[in-house]
Amino acid sequence: MRSFEARLADFNARGVRLVAVSADPAETTREHCRKQGYTYTFLADPKSEVLRRYDVAHAGAGPGGTDTARPAEFLIDSAGTVRWVNLTESLAVRARPDQVLKAALVNALAHRSGTGAEIARGAPASVGGTRGPATGHHAAA
Repeated sequence: MRSFEARLADFNARGVRLVAVSADPAETTREHCRKQGYTYTFLADPKSEVLRRYDVAHAGAGPGGTDTARPAEFLIDSAGTVRWVNLTESLAVRARPDQVLKAALVNALAHRSGTGAEIARGAPASVGGTRGPATGHHAAA
């Protein structure tokens, strides 16, 4: 997530709003952001509603049997359509900012050309064209 914070100006310049979703309570999330110096938006989702909506909740896999999030990055357009997804099973493997910026550029170019860009290669077909809340997970680590 630090790498996304370091590249925040690049995301902003391309019109990409970073939003991270945490299964932690709001106060825990605020304290984490303060300690780490994160300035982009974090959504506290202690009931895992957003995590379940995007099928990235690990029910009971967190400390003390709490829910936690499966590592994932999404690009969601302004209409709420998922345009790119990076899913992984490993907490240590996540998309890098350059990957997300490239996916955002490809999708923006496809949208401008009128090709109606579908989900980028490698994304599960079950996610394609789904609509979600008007938040984008970074694209956030």
